Amino acid sequence: MKFNKTIYYFLLGTTLTIGTTSCSDYLDTEPLTDRAIPLSDTPYKTAAEGESLMSTIYADLGNEYWQLDYFFNGDAQTEIAHAGSDNIQNFQIDEYRIIATNSNVNRDWNYLFTFINNCNKVLNYIDNVPDPSLTSARKSEMKAEAAIMRAMYNFQGVQLWGDFPLVTKAVIGVNDENFEEVYDQVYPTRKPVNEVYAQIIADLEGALANAPASSNKYRATRGLALSLLAKVYATKPNPDYTKVIDYTTQLMGQGYSLLPVYDQLFDGSHEANAESIFESNGNAGNLWAWGSSMFYGTDWKKFNTPSYDIVNTFNTENDNVRKNSSIWVSPTAVGWSDNFWPSASFPFMYKMRITTGHQNFYVMRYADLLLIRAEALVRQGNFADAATLVNQVRGRASSSLAPVTITSTDDGINKILKERKLELAFEGHRWFDLKRTGKAISILSQQRDANGNLLPYVNNLNQNRLFWPIPQTQLDNNPNLTQNPGY
Repeated sequence: MKFNKTIYYFLLGTTLTIGTTSCSDYLDTEPLTDRAIPLSDTPYKTAAEGESLMSTIYADLGNEYWQLDYFFNGDAQTEIAHAGSDNIQNFQIDEYRIIATNSNVNRDWNYLFTFINNCNKVLNYIDNVPDPSLTSARKSEMKAEAAIMRAMYNFQGVQLWGDFPLVTKAVIGVNDENFEEVYDQVYPTRKPVNEVYAQIIADLEGALANAPASSNKYRATRGLALSLLAKVYATKPNPDYTKVIDYTTQLMGQGYSLLPVYDQLFDGSHEANAESIFESNGNAGNLWAWGSSMFYGTDWKKFNTPSYDIVNTFNTENDNVRKNSSIWVSPTAVGWSDNFWPSASFPFMYKMRITTGHQNFYVMRYADLLLIRAEALVRQGNFADAATLVNQVRGRASSSLAPVTITSTDDGINKILKERKLELAFEGHRWFDLKRTGKAISILSQQRDANGNLLPYVNNLNQNRLFWPIPQTQLDNNPNLTQNPGY
């Protein structure tokens, strides 16, 4: 049979009512747009349509994944924060008892593949836009930005799930000629971790030549590509610390610097600053930043409630500067309490504190990469230079913080992890830091309450639980997917 030449496009990861034996069933899905897109090599005709594709990629930062889940996933699974609020899906994640039907896990899978699909539209079709006002130089730049963003999403996926599908084609339609290719994109198999990292690195290294200048904080720039490459080489199986040093050396030549005052990072008056590598541009318009209200405020229970552990770590270190920028305690009693804090002194995550829709947040900032470089130096046995970088970050926070010395590899990793905890709390990094360094189980199994008692769920965490389950909905829809061990 022949397919219609013009059909509604569908996005990968959505729930499709598609049979595997009937071609007609393949089209039995609700359209996700009321605009038909021609099934051709030139579905986008004008420069404006091309730029609209780019706007979509960055507007995705206003999505639920970025406004809530990214920060929750990175910190509520660690000793920095408790789930907060009253959502049982979040409690499962916080307490290492996720099941495959967890709706948050499923939505994050869907979000990541929607974002990847948006990047693929640019990568697959922007070269074919016939409008001469869209120059070849701009097309190359757009593809570089899309490749960097796709790499970032694949990096998040491989860290959350391990083996991960690699989808490189945007599905805008299907006919009898492209059916097999489309099938592989809609029903992908999981690729081995090493293959996923190879694709991530290829995307990032291929984007370096045409990426925008690092001075633009709201786009996927050369600086973001270099930062991601450093993190990827530090995280992948068999890390390459020489590459981490190489890419952070290049990053240090891009004009970044630490802000002189730590709270300037979060006060709302220093957006797109010298320390920012990539940040969202909350503008109360096409990117309405609603996430702050999920973490800060006393009108209802919030997510990512600061833990006793993080408060105690700040206090023990006498790190009041970063504590006061990271945690806000309501001066009046709130209308609830929980198992960790009384209503009279309830703490809130404070790095996102603007509730007018204008909140920016960092996806990547320079202090993070200085500490990644320090981590690589420790792995290479260069303890002195690693300590210098750690002390540069500490000294910016407060001159009263005692400088650290590093005496061994394990000592260095532990001190860098502690510094990252103090510096980057509530920015979505901790879960991945602990996994990257191999310290997740040993550290998180020791989480305690204010009385020194182990939290009742710490023994739920094991090697299998370092990866999330493949969502059951995806397994039901895609016969080519397999489940992670232990689920």
